[in-house]
Amino acid sequence: MNSILVVEDEEKLANFLLRGLKNEGYQCEWVDRAELMLSFLENKTFDLILLDRILYGIDTINLLPEIRRKQSSSMVLILTALHDIEEKIHGLRAGADDYLAKPFDFEELLARIEALIRRSDKGISVDNMLSRGLLRMNVESQRVWINDQEVELTQLEFQLLRYFLSNPDRVLSRERILSKVWGNTSDPMTNIVDVYIRRLRKKLLSSTALQGEVAADCFIHTLRGMGYRLGPCR
Repeated sequence: MNSILVVEDEEKLANFLLRGLKNEGYQCEWVDRAELMLSFLENKTFDLILLDRILYGIDTINLLPEIRRKQSSSMVLILTALHDIEEKIHGLRAGADDYLAKPFDFEELLARIEALIRRSDKGISVDNMLSRGLLRMNVESQRVWINDQEVELTQLEFQLLRYFLSNPDRVLSRERILSKVWGNTSDPMTNIVDVYIRRLRKKLLSSTALQGEVAADCFIHTLRGMGYRLGPCR
């Protein structure tokens, strides 16, 4: 059963969401304050976070880096009364996976949730493991193997690979990677993302176990003007 954390300060809307999502088979928790949300994320893992943009005057966009540091594999869907396209772009670039303006149709919300969870499930297996082909990662112990041979990675290389494995076949911009892995602490004009991706590619490609199925399934592509994508080598 997939789990959803509903973060919403309007009790009537929160109850509507909880009732509807539980009827669809989701396991749900509800919090109405930012500090409670962060506390929940310390102690429990969620497949998706349904996040109200403004919580008692706090813009939760500013909390996305901390949310990602606590649960990098959770999908985040922002609900907001702000309808401007600029606000939507800002939210997505800040690290949200999707953005839906209020008022919304519940069926549309449900379809978006289902799509996000399907996307997330592509790279995730059980027991704190992420995998693709013969590449496996233990998130808890921070160890990586290719065809049962361990690959030595630095902390940042590990977090970078973890983010790619959590988003297989998805185009990730440099800005998005910088926000998720480095937490917006670096100059947006820096080339640090490119540097670390080159390092990560080199380590994966130099592994003696990297051949056949692994090479086909776990190649980090550069998409000029767009970003990077973990996917089949073709």
